[in-house]
Amino acid sequence: MLTSLHIKNYALIDKLEVDFTSGFSVITGETGTGKSVLLGAISMLMGERSDAKTVREGADKCVIEGHFDISALAMEDFFEENELEYDAHDCIIRRELSASGRGRFFVNDSPVSAALLKELGGRLIDIHSQHKNLLLTNKNYQLNVLDVLSGNDGRLDEYRAMFKEYENSRSELRHLKEQLADIKSDEEWLRYQLEEIDSVALRDGEQEELEQESVQLAHAEDIQWALYNSLTLLDKDEKSLLQALREAASSLSKVSQHYPDAETLADRLESNYIELKDCCNELRRKADGNSFSPERLEQVDARLALIYDLFKKHRVQSIAELLAVASDYRQRLENITGGDDRIEVLEKQCATLRKQLSALAATMSKERKGAAQTLQQQIMAILVTLGMPMIRFEVAFTETADLTPCGTDSVAFLFSANSISPLQPLADVASGGEMARVMLALKSIIAGYKDMPTLIFDEIDTGISGALAERMGRLMQQMGSMERQVISITHLPQVAALGAKHYKVYKEEGDAGTRTNIVQLTAEERVKEIAQMMSGEQLNDSALAAARKLLEN
Repeated sequence: MLTSLHIKNYALIDKLEVDFTSGFSVITGETGTGKSVLLGAISMLMGERSDAKTVREGADKCVIEGHFDISALAMEDFFEENELEYDAHDCIIRRELSASGRGRFFVNDSPVSAALLKELGGRLIDIHSQHKNLLLTNKNYQLNVLDVLSGNDGRLDEYRAMFKEYENSRSELRHLKEQLADIKSDEEWLRYQLEEIDSVALRDGEQEELEQESVQLAHAEDIQWALYNSLTLLDKDEKSLLQALREAASSLSKVSQHYPDAETLADRLESNYIELKDCCNELRRKADGNSFSPERLEQVDARLALIYDLFKKHRVQSIAELLAVASDYRQRLENITGGDDRIEVLEKQCATLRKQLSALAATMSKERKGAAQTLQQQIMAILVTLGMPMIRFEVAFTETADLTPCGTDSVAFLFSANSISPLQPLADVASGGEMARVMLALKSIIAGYKDMPTLIFDEIDTGISGALAERMGRLMQQMGSMERQVISITHLPQVAALGAKHYKVYKEEGDAGTRTNIVQLTAEERVKEIAQMMSGEQLNDSALAAARKLLEN
C-alpha cells in the first residue's frame, strides 16, 4: 500500500507531499491540471523510463519518493535475495533524476539497479490505463489470468524451471550432434595424421640433439685430427710439456730445504701437472672413441629430414608444438567415442524431462479448464451489472503442437455483446468501453484470488456515464474494501462520490510560474468539487444539493 508520496521539482510540481490510506480513494481535477504528471511521477517509482526534460526548469534534479506498507505482500525473501534492508511497514523507494539525464535509484536508502527497481515497483503498484486494455488481446496474459484463478502459480514455476532444463538439454544435444557430425567426417583423416606422428616416436628435445650430432659427424675428420694433434703436443715426444712440468717440479723440490719459496712453486707445478695429465687422458679417450661414420650421418640426416617434413606439414617449428598437435588429434578422436556416450545420456534425459513436462502440463491444463468455467460465470455476472445484459463470454482452448514455456494450452477469450452475434476473439469485436469493463471485471475477480499491489485506475471510466458509471465505481469500491488500496483517477461525479478519500489535483500561479498540487478534500470541499463536476463552474443550490445526495447514497 502506498502510504505517502513526496515529489520535488518534477515537471509542473515544485514540491508536493500527500498521504494515502487503504480502501477506495478517488483523484479528480480539471483537464490539464496535472493528473497525468502525478501519474508519471508514480510511474517513475515503478522503474519506467524517464526524460531529463521532466526536471522542473531551473532545478538541478528532481526527487520522487514513495513510502509503502508491504506487510501484506510477503516479500521478505525478495529483500533478502537482493541484500536489501526489510521494513514491512515503511519501505522507501526513491528515484532521483538530474537535469543532465543521470538517474539514481534507492530502496531503503540502498542504491539499486533500474532493473531491480522495475521488478519491485511492478509488485507494489499496478497502474491500469486505457491502453492497458490491450493486454486483454495478449494470449499470454489470458493464460496468466487462468493460472492465477486456478492456483497454478506453484506448478507453473516448477514447470518453467523444468522446461528451462529441458531446453538446455535439447540445445546441448543439437550442438553435440552437429559437432560430432563434423568430427566424424574427418575421423579417417584424423587417425591417419595421428598415426603418422605417433609412428615417428618423437621425443621433446630430440631435434636439438640430432642437429648437434649431425654437425659433429660432418666434421668428424677435423675433430679427430685436432684431438690427436693436441695429445701429441702435450704428451708424445720425450720433451713433452707434461714431462717438462714433472721435471721442473722435481728440481724445485730438491732445493726446497734451502729455498722455502721453491716448495710453493713446486706444489703449483705439481697441481698443473695433475690437471694437464687428466686433460691428456680425456683427449686420448675422445680421440680413441671418435670415428667418422657415413652410415650414422645418413641416419641422423634422414631422421631430421622426416622431422622437418612434419614441421612443414603441420605448420609448427618445434617437436613440442608437433606433440601438441598430436594431442589435439587424439582428444578429438576421443570426443567421438565420448560424444556418442554423451548423446545417449542426453537423449534419455530429454525423454524423461519431456514425459514429466507433459504430465505437469496436463495437470495445469485440467486446472485451467476448471478455472475457465468459473471465470466465464463470474465475468458474465459482473458484466451484466455493468450494463451488458446479453453478454456472452467463453474461454476457448487449443492444444499447442509442442511443449511451450507455459505448457500445452493456447487460449482465446471469446466475446459477444448480444445474443445474436457469434462468439469471436475479444480483440476483434469488443469496443473500447466494453474492453474497459471486461478488464475491470477481470481485475475484481483476480483480486479475490491473490494479494494484489496498489491498484490505480487511470480514467478507466472514460466514455461511460450515469448509472453505469456508478456501477463501475461500486465495483472499484468493493475491491478497495478488501483490505486493499484502490485509487481511481476519474472525471465522473458518480465514481468520485464513492471514494472513502477524495483528492483534488489543481494548478496555481505564482512568482515561480505554474505549479501543480494535490490536496485531500474535506467533507464540504467534496460537496463543492462534485457539484462542479456535475454542473460546471457555476455553483447553485440545486447542484450542491445533488452533490450532497450523491455523497449520501
